[in-house]
Amino acid sequence: MATRDEIVASIRKAFPEGVRLLDGGDLPTFVVDRAELLRLARHLKDDPGLDFKLLADVCGADYAGREERFEAVYHLYSVTHGHRIRLKVPVREDDPVLPSVYGVWRAADWFEREAFDMFGLRFDGHPNLKRILCHPAFVGHPLRKDYEPGQRWLLREGEQDEPVWARQPHEDDDHFETQVINLGPSHPATHGTLRTVVRLDGEIITQAEVEIGYLHRCFEKMAERHTWKQVIPYTDRLNYCSPMINGVGYCLAVEKLAGIEAPPRAQLIRLILSELSRIMDHIVCIGANLNDLGAMTPFLYMYKAREEIYSILEACAGGRLTISYVRVGGLANDVPGDFVEAVRWILRRVPPLMNDMEKLITRNRIFRDRTEGVGVIAGAEALDWGWTGPCLRASGIPYDVRKAQPYLGYETFDFKVPIATTGDTFARYIVRVEEVRQSLHIIEQALERLQPGPIICDEHHVALPPKEQVYTEMEALIWHFKLIMEGARIPAGEVYGFTEGANGELGYYIVSDGGGKPYRIKVRPPCFAIFQAYPHMLVGHMVSDSVAILGSFNVIAGELDR
Repeated sequence: MATRDEIVASIRKAFPEGVRLLDGGDLPTFVVDRAELLRLARHLKDDPGLDFKLLADVCGADYAGREERFEAVYHLYSVTHGHRIRLKVPVREDDPVLPSVYGVWRAADWFEREAFDMFGLRFDGHPNLKRILCHPAFVGHPLRKDYEPGQRWLLREGEQDEPVWARQPHEDDDHFETQVINLGPSHPATHGTLRTVVRLDGEIITQAEVEIGYLHRCFEKMAERHTWKQVIPYTDRLNYCSPMINGVGYCLAVEKLAGIEAPPRAQLIRLILSELSRIMDHIVCIGANLNDLGAMTPFLYMYKAREEIYSILEACAGGRLTISYVRVGGLANDVPGDFVEAVRWILRRVPPLMNDMEKLITRNRIFRDRTEGVGVIAGAEALDWGWTGPCLRASGIPYDVRKAQPYLGYETFDFKVPIATTGDTFARYIVRVEEVRQSLHIIEQALERLQPGPIICDEHHVALPPKEQVYTEMEALIWHFKLIMEGARIPAGEVYGFTEGANGELGYYIVSDGGGKPYRIKVRPPCFAIFQAYPHMLVGHMVSDSVAILGSFNVIAGELDR
């Protein structure tokens, strides 16, 4: 594997002009002239020694006051070599135009649309550059620094988004008129506020386009107006089926920027609760998809286990669905005294429930007919769309952040990364079932290592001092006052933190200006990249297949459009 210096030298040699390396930082970061962006993008993807096949994220950033006010920021990853790099393309406010990289990575489709919607960056050559999180009648770009957070724009009747092809009459080859229908956005139909417009030729889908944004809260705008600690409850509301993982990912990114680390006990508890949350998330995906396909009994079996895991989270944090339990530097409080016994009970409880579900489903002829060969995507194509997580692993690519670039000590645990090769809906089901068993195995090992100790670091510029010290020591009282009134001051800089969420790579691109609030937070939601391939995959399938495919993606609306 090439070292960081070798990667930098390779890029510099190929691009002596128009590509400048920034010193330091968490990743090799290059400032790229927009005239060189497309050529550089193709080189990074096609050069075997670099092989950046995964475009993890594209986002915008606003540095008001600079001559080149905006930046388009690209995060790339090489699955084969384990490299990561960051590209930054600055553009002026009066000319915020740069070339689209959609022709290099299809993953750029929705990511570039989001940067256009939120910042007004325009990507020449994009096949469908229009708003994605805000409605078509929305005025302005919400993540610009001069945009008033309280501004609202109502969507009136007749202003909703409508694909151009949906307004045009069309006949099939036999001169029968096709019809256009909506799937969603009503929640029971689509596992979230998602709308898919499809053209049907009989029961066959011939065209499709997806609209999201019905749940958009602009998490990233809210994060800029709150302290680093106050952002934590908002992270729970991203993927609310596994909120612990969201909070852990966010705090790990902030800790990386601050140069601190949580104590060993806190890290193990984070790991245990994250794996329990992964199990819950997979239970929701498998159970809800089975219910959609007509198998309600296993849905009820699965939810027994989920509810019992919620009881453990409630005992630790006081909340069930959104728990806000993680803190920068550790945890809000220690786990209850019977924590280990309660988790061991779950370890005994979940396997029989999973076995019962599998006996009913895995070899069920109806289920196999509904899922095998449905929604097939090959590994290379899935990677090109920016897929990660169980969906990518079901297409034969064994990328898992916990193995590839470990955190929380995952490299010291014995577990396997389940993969399948068929890339269909059935494969995505099988991978998640096996991942539940692997998570149970990880938790069992973690419980054996759990020892008494502190649950938050003693760096009081980011973590509240113990209450007894606040009551008895002046210095502790001062730290407490400053953290509550001003918030922690995280050193200026930028970092891309990434963890293995239940749906894949969950990334946080964080920029600090040294103040008590984040300057910029961009969430890389794993199901955002996955769902953008959905309309393309639907073509040629039947309406009933669309339900099976969508359920296998596990699209969580809160994570999708934030």
